This record gives sequence, structure tokens and C-alpha cells, in this order.
Amino acid sequence: MQFGIFTVGDVTADPTTGTAPSEHERIKAMVAIALKAEEVGLDVFATGEHHNPPFVPSSPTTMLGYIAARTERLILSTSTTLITTNDPVKIAEDFAMLQHLAGGRVDLMMGRGNTGPVYPWFGQDIRQGIALAIENYALLHRLWREELVDWEGKFRTPLQGFTSTPRPLNGVPPFVWHGSIRSPEIAEQAAYYGDGFFANNIFWPKEHFQRLIDLYRRRFAHYGHGTPEQAIVGLGGQVFIRPKSQDAVREFRPYFDNAPVYGHGPSLEEFTRDTPLTVGSPQEVIDKTLTFRESFGDYQRQLFLVDHAGLPPKTVLEQLDHLGEVVRALRTEFAKDRPATVPDAPTHTSLVAGRDAEAATKAPSSPDLS
Repeated sequence: MQFGIFTVGDVTADPTTGTAPSEHERIKAMVAIALKAEEVGLDVFATGEHHNPPFVPSSPTTMLGYIAARTERLILSTSTTLITTNDPVKIAEDFAMLQHLAGGRVDLMMGRGNTGPVYPWFGQDIRQGIALAIENYALLHRLWREELVDWEGKFRTPLQGFTSTPRPLNGVPPFVWHGSIRSPEIAEQAAYYGDGFFANNIFWPKEHFQRLIDLYRRRFAHYGHGTPEQAIVGLGGQVFIRPKSQDAVREFRPYFDNAPVYGHGPSLEEFTRDTPLTVGSPQEVIDKTLTFRESFGDYQRQLFLVDHAGLPPKTVLEQLDHLGEVVRALRTEFAKDRPATVPDAPTHTSLVAGRDAEAATKAPSSPDLS
């Protein structure tokens, strides 16, 4: 099982001081967070993609390429790549290039995004969001697997005999997660291709995401990729950790109450009751996270949001120290009673090995000349 962090890259004023970082400071802080994630033993760093204030990560592959050069083990991902407003050809090229530079330590999460004005900025119509996601990914999937692609669709100019370069590292494309918080069509898409499904369950009650994940698991099996239990599932989470629970609640409350994403709504207590948000001691985070398996079954990737709501970089780095301690315990607990039939999260190494093993089983046997 993989554990990591994801960031949306927001530039938010610290409600306790009234000061906000500059874009430059926020970008450098995100890099520091990624480096710290590797230092404390996490597996994954994922960045969002946004093209509007108050967010800074408009070029995820640029940031991830820089982080790749400064890390050795960390898997570099997105926590969303906008499949609706990006050209699939450019996605194919950018992430294959990143794959080569990072030695395969790359995957990505497809999503539609939730900022309506972005669509017309890139020449698209938000009312076509689902159709764009389906068509654009169908093209991307082919670009990574076929040397010459002929293509004609609704949303971009046709392609004739097109080859995307560079080709994926070792001939194996980056693993793809499809992220969604509300759309069964995206769960269906992930199941159809046998890709991963990331349910970013940080805002709504678990019952909503249980329905999406159950749909994905059933359809994954329907399309012949394995049993429902073998489907590849990822989950979100939010934490704020201090050695003493009361200190965590006291310190985090002003950030929660003023956060653009969930402030001015349900109370902190209501939100922690109904969503994965955990504000408390390391043991409380461990206990709450372990309940996710009860709700969603054994899964492959757990990402936490830790750098939002205006939290200062120093505090975020302290959070990662605590999270490293939490994850060491979670690895042990999640391994207990995990069925042998449940796969690990895909990596480039495992995907190459799987491809080679499949090819070996299909290779014609040598004739017996004795």
C-alpha cells in the first residue's frame, strides 16, 4: 500500500497573521514539502493543476521534473491532470518525458476540474465535460500504446499517422488514476480501461463514495480485469496532528474556520465526524484512517492533504514529521489480514514485469528436436 500527500497549491492568507505567501514562496514551499515527504518515508507526492488565482500549479510536469531531480524514491503524480482542457497529445508527450527523466517514478490522475471559467480559456465548453473526458482519454490511451495513430473525434483536429514522442519508458505508459468526487461516468471509465479509481472523499459523507467505489469495483470485474476486490482504489484524507489532541484542535480551528474550501459552513466537529478530516493525536489519525478499509475495502493508495488553509510552511513540515510516524504504524496495521489476492499499487517496475510475464506466456514454445 502506498501513502503520500497531495496539494492543491492554493495561496491562502494565514488567518492568525493575515499574511499570505507570494506565488514564488508558495511554489518553493511545495518543493520543500515534496522533499520532506521523501525524507519521512512517504511514497507519493501529488500536485494539482490549476490555471486561476489563488492557485499556482499551472505546470505540474515542470514542478515534478524539478522534484524528480532532487529525489530518489518518491513517486511523482498529479492530483489532477485536466483531461478536459489539455490536449491529449501534449499530455502524452509531457508525461512520457517526465517518465524518462524520473526513471519511471511517475503516474497521474485524470480529472475534469471544478473551476468553470477554465473551460472557455482553453476553448472548451464545461457542458461537454464528461464527453471531453471520455474522448480525450480514449485518444491519450492510444497515443501511449500505438506507434502510428489515426484519429478523428469531436473536440480536436484529426490525426493521421501521428507518433507521440518520446515513447513511454520501456514501452510501458504511466499508470493512470481517474479522480472523481461525484461522477459515476468517471468510475465507469476507470473500470473500462482497468485503470485506478481515486475517490477524493474529503468533503462528503462516506456513503456517497461507497456507491462510487462499489460501482467501479463491479464494473472492473465486468470488463474482465479481475475480481471486484482486485480493483485499484485510492482515497483522500486530511489531517492536522499534534502530540496532544486538544493542542491540535486549538491550533487548527482558526485555519478551518477561515479556509476558502470549507470554512463558514459545518463546524470543525461536524466536519471531522462526517468526513475523513482528522484533527488530533497520531493515534487518533491512525484509528480514523484504519476505518477507511471497513467502509471501502482493501485499497492501494492513501493520500493526505496537509498544506492547505494558509498553514505556514514550518507547520506543514512539522505535520510531515508526525505523518511519517503515523504512516509507519499504518503500514503495519493495513498489512494485517490483507488477502494475498489484493494487488499492491502499480509501479513502473511492476507494470514492466507484468508486461514481460504476459509476453512470455504468449510466446510460442520451441519445437522439440530430440
